[in-house]
Amino acid sequence: MEHLSEEDKKRLALTGLEVGMQNRCGSFFQIDQNVVQTTCGAEGIEMLPIKAALEKYDWLKDYYWNAVPKEKDKFTKFVARQESPQGLVVIAHPGAKVEMPLQACLFLREEPAQHVHNIFIAQEGSEIHIISGCASSWQKKHGAHIGVTEIYVGKGAKVTSTMIHNWNPGISVFPRSATIIEENGTFLSNYVCMQPVHRINMYPTARLIGKNAVARFSSIVVATPGSTLDLGSRAILAAEHTSAELVTRAITTGGKVISRGHVLGEKDNTRGHIECKGLILKDGVIHAIPEIEGTLTGTELSHEAAVGKIARHEIEYLMARGLSEEEATATIIRGFLDVKISGLPAVLQAQIDAAIDKAESGF
Repeated sequence: MEHLSEEDKKRLALTGLEVGMQNRCGSFFQIDQNVVQTTCGAEGIEMLPIKAALEKYDWLKDYYWNAVPKEKDKFTKFVARQESPQGLVVIAHPGAKVEMPLQACLFLREEPAQHVHNIFIAQEGSEIHIISGCASSWQKKHGAHIGVTEIYVGKGAKVTSTMIHNWNPGISVFPRSATIIEENGTFLSNYVCMQPVHRINMYPTARLIGKNAVARFSSIVVATPGSTLDLGSRAILAAEHTSAELVTRAITTGGKVISRGHVLGEKDNTRGHIECKGLILKDGVIHAIPEIEGTLTGTELSHEAAVGKIARHEIEYLMARGLSEEEATATIIRGFLDVKISGLPAVLQAQIDAAIDKAESGF
């Protein structure tokens, strides 16, 4: 970090990176294609560069390109062709649990494109929380980030993944991620992007293959002028008594948001719900595409979507109680973005709240 400018340090801080690691138990830091830090002090948890992990554990090859197929699209094919893969492997051994999160920072500084392949494995009865902060240097005018992430949630395990993006208006981002959840496993995914970016294209998928598995996706996004955010999430309920919830809060201040959601109920006694709410602050586009697909009588699926503007009577109601128009508007926006995630550790919720607080000044 000592070689980075003060401006870049501030940008990284907005993604949740903690230099002193007061509230972190492990850290991974990659600048362009160079891994500059990997450390973890939590018992039963390993953080390794992917190349080192593949050399250390032969069994890891069973997880490598398993959840995400190499041939998925041109971006996965590009990552698969790389002779020297870069990225992070996290292994939570059976029964290992951590209260403080691990942090992973991916920083695009000089090279035209950054590519990573991450694998997160929570073995039986383990529990991990990962904050992934992705950012570009303030001087970086154009570039691309391609990230493949494969997540495996074992029996009775829990993985909380919080991803915060802070790119530049000329950066294009193409995450490709998939999660496999076994019996009694829980997967919580939180995504925050409230800063200008040229384009984001992502559609993470969770496949629930064990009984009583749970998946929850929560996204908070803001599309500024010139930004196109094509994103969403998908859950496949492939075992009985599984459930999934997909929640999105989207704001446009002149950009375009395409919010996709898909829940597929393949087994009996499954439940899924999609919720997308959009707020148009300045003329832009919010396009919600919720899909629910059931294949038998024993699945219960639902969705709701709403797009609109701030109601004038709501602003006037708050102004009548002593707030200025600006304060009233900010209060309504803050409430709209206030998505509380059940079971989310306080330190991660604080990180999301901090990102929202800092972004509000730009509305």
